[in-house]
Amino acid sequence: MADLRIDLAGIKSPNPFWLASAPPTNSGYQVQRAFEAGWGGAVWKTLGEPILNVSSRFAAVSYNGQRVAGFNNIELITDRPLEVNLKEIYETKKRFPDHAIIASLMVEPKQEKWHEIVKRVEDVGVDGLELNFGCPHGMAERGMGSASGQVPELVEKQTYWVKEAARTPVIVKLTPNITDITVTAEAATRGGADAISMINTINSLAGVDLDTWNTVPHVAGKGAHGGYCGPAVKPIALNMVAECARNPLINVPISGIGGISNWQDAAEFILMGATGVQVCTAAMHHGFSIVEDMIDGLNNYLDDKGIASLKDLVGRSVSRYSDWGNLDLNYKIVAEINNDVCINCNKCHIACEDTSHQCIDLYTENGVPKLKVREEDCVGCNLCSIVCPVDGAITMVERKSAIAPMTWNERQLIMSSLSK
Repeated sequence: MADLRIDLAGIKSPNPFWLASAPPTNSGYQVQRAFEAGWGGAVWKTLGEPILNVSSRFAAVSYNGQRVAGFNNIELITDRPLEVNLKEIYETKKRFPDHAIIASLMVEPKQEKWHEIVKRVEDVGVDGLELNFGCPHGMAERGMGSASGQVPELVEKQTYWVKEAARTPVIVKLTPNITDITVTAEAATRGGADAISMINTINSLAGVDLDTWNTVPHVAGKGAHGGYCGPAVKPIALNMVAECARNPLINVPISGIGGISNWQDAAEFILMGATGVQVCTAAMHHGFSIVEDMIDGLNNYLDDKGIASLKDLVGRSVSRYSDWGNLDLNYKIVAEINNDVCINCNKCHIACEDTSHQCIDLYTENGVPKLKVREEDCVGCNLCSIVCPVDGAITMVERKSAIAPMTWNERQLIMSSLSK
C-alpha cells in the first residue's frame, strides 16, 4: 500500500485527512473519537475568549434530491472556557501522540493578545497553530476573523506577531470573501507563515421560508449572514488553492479545505497543490467513519497509478493550470453521438438549439429517430455531453486542426507587431 503520511511544514500525520476547525472538533471526546476512526489530524475548534452562541445555528441547501449540497453555519468560535479546551488538548495529545493536533486561534488584532494565547496553547503540546483569519460572521463584526483576513496588512502583521512567540509551525487560514486570495496569501507568507489553509466559509444566506418569511436559519425571527461550505463550494476552493499553488511568491505548503467529501475530492486538491486536506461538512453529514473509505480509496488510487508515496502526487496538475490568454485558440474538439446508446430524450438537441450553437440535427433512419452533430458548426462547448443523462451516449473527441497552435497572448503580440 502507498505511504499516505504527510509533513505539512513540519506537522506530521499518518494520513492527509484532517478534521477542520468546526463543530466536529469542539471537544476532546470528539477529537479522540475521530482519531479512533482513522483521521490523521484535527484542527481544534477555534480558541479565544469564549463567546455565547445562538440557537438555531445551521441550515442546509439541498438540490435535486441531494441532501446538504451546501451547508450554512452561524455558529462562532468555542463557547467553552479556554482552560477546559487546553486540558482536553493535552489529554488527547498524550493519548494519540502520532496524530496531528493543531490549535485554531482567534483574538483581537493586538500583539500582546497573540503572544499570550500562543504561549498557553503551545504549553499543552499542540503540533501547530492555525490563525483563523476567515470566519465571516459574528467575530468579523468585532474586528476579528475575515475582518482581519480581508486586509493584507493585518494578515501580515498578525502573522508576524504570532511568529515572534511561536515555537510550532504557523498556518494562516484565509478567507475566500475577497477579490484575490493570492494577495492575502502573499501577505501571510511575508509575515512568516509556515503554511496556509483555504478556504474558510463564504458569506451566505441559506434561504427564506416562504410561509413565515423568516430567514433560514433564524433566531427569534431575525437572521444574519453565515458561512457557506459543503460540496457546493468545492470548485471555488479548488480554484483558490490552484491560484496560490502556482504563485511563485507563495512558496509555502497548502492545507486544502472546501467541499471535500470523498477521496476523489482530496486527490483533486492534492493534485492542485495541497499537501493535505481538511474536512468538515461531510463528517457532519455522515459521521467520522467516512475517513475509512477516504483512506482506502486514496490508497487504491495511488497503487493503480504506481505511486508509492502521497507526496509524489502533490502539485502534479499545477503546471496545467494557467490563464485564459495562454490557451490554444486553434485546439478543436467536437461532440460525437452514439445512437446505439442514445435513449432519444433529446435533451442535447434542446440545449444546443435553445442555448448553444444549433449544431445537432434530428433525423429518422428506417423509422428510428436519431441525432447527428454537424461538426463544422460544433464549437466543442461540452453542453450536450453535460446535460445528457446516459453515460457514453455523447463523447467529446479531438479533431486535428490544419492551423498551428496559437494562444490569445501570442495573437496579440503578432497583431501588435503588424500595427507598428
